[in-house]
Amino acid sequence: MAAWFDANLVSILNGFAIGALLFILAVGLSIVFGMMDVLNLAHGAFYLAGSYLAVTFAAGTPSWGGFLTALGVAALVGLLAGGVLSGMTEPLARRPILDQALLTLGVSLVVAEVLSIVYGNDVLAVAAPPGLDGSVSVAGNVYPTYRLVLIGIGLALALAVHLVVERTPVGALIRASVADREMVSAMGIDNRKVKFAVLGVGSMLATVAGVLGAPVYGARPGLDDTILILALVVIVIGGLGSVKGALVGAMIIGQVESLGRALLPDVASFVLFGTLAVVLVVRPRGLFGTRTVAAA
Repeated sequence: MAAWFDANLVSILNGFAIGALLFILAVGLSIVFGMMDVLNLAHGAFYLAGSYLAVTFAAGTPSWGGFLTALGVAALVGLLAGGVLSGMTEPLARRPILDQALLTLGVSLVVAEVLSIVYGNDVLAVAAPPGLDGSVSVAGNVYPTYRLVLIGIGLALALAVHLVVERTPVGALIRASVADREMVSAMGIDNRKVKFAVLGVGSMLATVAGVLGAPVYGARPGLDDTILILALVVIVIGGLGSVKGALVGAMIIGQVESLGRALLPDVASFVLFGTLAVVLVVRPRGLFGTRTVAAA
């Protein structure tokens, strides 16, 4: 066992790094979908927009100034995109969720096409910031420093989101809006503003994840679809609206994705969706969800 662990340590660490990135992406989608009943299929396109913003500001000669600028601009773009999306989906609030899915899918296609026109169809790489572009030794294995930092960022964000949702008045307001929107409205609070804020923050996390993931995955057409599918698998496994579920689901899928491609490259996709199927059979609500996927 120890020999197997040592031989696959790099793949295991890659799984944690992928899981951390998927959590940053999926937690916003999970909260928006599980709590606000908005299935945002444009989430992957927002991630891709963040990746191209990293190319715009941080490609070429690596610098902290360019990388931090990309993060700041991506956060602002994500907030604005989420606000616009909130306004677009508001008229569909009482209609079947398929209507929202089709609307956000259309937004995703438009955003992806515009990005393809502006940046072309080549795979564009982004280097990690200075100081994080090297490697360190982990149990005798050489491993990229940036990916270790990415793991730390994901865990820190998980703690921060959990504290905000579970321990602050803002989180209590979000949970109350989900449990009884009419009562919240009767207290004089506009549910539309709550939805606007949650969608804005969720979309911001997607664009920021795009910047953070650019040194790992780069930016290319089609990446939005790949990353969206992985995020959807994460929230279904973890459970809708659960921060803990998003974290655990992301780490599971990170390991399945990394170890599956390293050990079983020919059937990696089957292993990924097989894991999803097993979890849904055993726990239809997901590992930590309070609602079934069919009810969402």
